[in-house]
Amino acid sequence: MKNTSLFKVILLGIFGLAAVVGLFVFATYSGGGGKGSEQVGAIVIWGTLPESDMRNALVAIAKTETSLKSVSYVEKDPTTLSSDLATAIATGAAPDLVLANQEELYSLEKFITPLPPSALSSSVFTNTFVGGSSVFASSDGYYGIPFLVDPLLLYANRDILSSDDIAKPPSTWEALAGLAPNVAVLTPARQITRGLIALGTYDNVHDARAILSSLFLQAGVPISAYSANGVLSADLGGSSVSGSGMPPGQSVLGFYTQFADPSKVSYTWNSSLPDSGQSFIAGNLALYLGYASEARFLAQANPNLNFVVAPLPQPATATVKKAYGLIYALMIPNGAKNASGAYQAAVLLTNPAEQTAAASATGLAPAVLSDLATPPTDPVGAAAYAEALYTKGWLSPPPAIVDSVFSGMIKNVISGRSTIISALTAAGQSLSAALQQ
Repeated sequence: MKNTSLFKVILLGIFGLAAVVGLFVFATYSGGGGKGSEQVGAIVIWGTLPESDMRNALVAIAKTETSLKSVSYVEKDPTTLSSDLATAIATGAAPDLVLANQEELYSLEKFITPLPPSALSSSVFTNTFVGGSSVFASSDGYYGIPFLVDPLLLYANRDILSSDDIAKPPSTWEALAGLAPNVAVLTPARQITRGLIALGTYDNVHDARAILSSLFLQAGVPISAYSANGVLSADLGGSSVSGSGMPPGQSVLGFYTQFADPSKVSYTWNSSLPDSGQSFIAGNLALYLGYASEARFLAQANPNLNFVVAPLPQPATATVKKAYGLIYALMIPNGAKNASGAYQAAVLLTNPAEQTAAASATGLAPAVLSDLATPPTDPVGAAAYAEALYTKGWLSPPPAIVDSVFSGMIKNVISGRSTIISALTAAGQSLSAALQQ
């Protein structure tokens, strides 16, 4: 048991949950099996992380925090989570907690009870969790307690880079683009037999949604934001001007699509190639952009694949690092039977031992700032912990809608059907319409 709690200050008092009948009194939790920990009770979590990983995490956690021994986990399909939750609430069978990332938040929002400032103050939230957690903030409080972060990383085939006298993966996008002529292998007919990196297309680029989101965020394009009258909308064009003399959104789309343009020296990928993840596993791709959680699968899929992991490249002129990632939070749904216990369980899961156990079992990074100060010794974990500090997200429509919009935008540009400006405008309008439904 632990002697301290990150949220000791917020476990004392009474807070209201708007959609839950009654008020719940929380005793101060001080570890060691105190009264507060005894009140947790049985907790059912529905989540989108793999069931085996979360069960391993909960087993390890229960060994040191016995008050969480009755916490169980059920994996849910992200595409049906909101409808499953709606049905459960309507039939009185809601779980006590929902574990999901910001990509599912917009669909889940109406089924979640925000934590009011009396339960979780803005100062405690800001000083405790990674900055990207602010995506869960609302005017009514917070939609969840951040739990884990899955940042987008750069995977590099060491054998390919070494063979081309490249000592380490590139740290900037400009340096990365400059490697294409030396690393990509093309036939005289411009057919690609070995690529540098999968960029430029969409449907066969694994995690393309995350890659484009990273580029937009790094360029200062918020993608979605609330207007003065409180309407959430998207703007991919951007109004500020980048160092290239054009709006940052246009710079992003121009940079991304160049890798699929046969007339450019950076040409290294096209829509006829296999999925980028499979290409990397097969040893036909020098660099691969993927989530930290993918490291284990890549290693298992090809034990002979000699790869290293590095942080996501940044613009050469960047003074502030940014990367896209999935930020998972524990949320209390409407109709939760044990809302008070759920809140305390979520709080306990932010303590150091629990965060370490959960991160180790899932291959993700903690969402608590203080726990990121001591990264693990393995290279993937070290990179994930470092990048989690500046991982961001955006409040988006369901992933399937974003994929459809982004895919159409990319196809229209690389096919020549649309200019970069018109493609960005159309995509922004489509995202805005989806956000206002």
